Amino acid sequence: MLTRSSVMVCAAAALALAGCSSGDDGTAAEPTDETVVTATVSDAAPSSAAPSASPSVSASPDASASPSVSVPASAGPSPVPVTGPDQKLVTMTVSGGFAGVNRQVVLRGDGTVRTIDSGESAVRRTTAAQFTTLRTLLGDPALDDVPAFAIDMGSADKFQYTLQFDGRTVMTDRSTDAPALDRLIGALEKWLPAN
Repeated sequence: MLTRSSVMVCAAAALALAGCSSGDDGTAAEPTDETVVTATVSDAAPSSAAPSASPSVSASPDASASPSVSVPASAGPSPVPVTGPDQKLVTMTVSGGFAGVNRQVVLRGDGTVRTIDSGESAVRRTTAAQFTTLRTLLGDPALDDVPAFAIDMGSADKFQYTLQFDGRTVMTDRSTDAPALDRLIGALEKWLPAN
């Protein structure tokens, strides 16, 4: 007899394989906007003497059956949640370089960005789109793979970036390949005053 968990495992497997088909020319097929996998589980005993060896799982545009799982084919990072206006979502400090700079950017939960550069402090407000973009960059799962310390100790006069977000601190001089971190740093640097 099939259990709910075995049906859910099969449904998850079908969902994972839904985008793995080949196109007519043998290349990968274009992803669709949405794939729906539907599985129905019943606690009733099977009515025939020969029970089915596997659950019925079908990819179907009809999402009326329950339970169903719907995952967009192009699911990307989600914006990090905001717990309050005083929440510090990210703090980035830029230091070092030939001139020995010390600059800071703080993104807060109310959508404000506080910058400090050469002792001068300024507060600006993001637009809704800018705030969502910054929060989405912070929500990139690839940031989980970034090491806490990635600085080339043999090079001099590089800027060092210290970022505090999601309960962790990351230090880098951008000498290693970390595209998600580079995108976040680039977006935050735009808020610093021009030199």
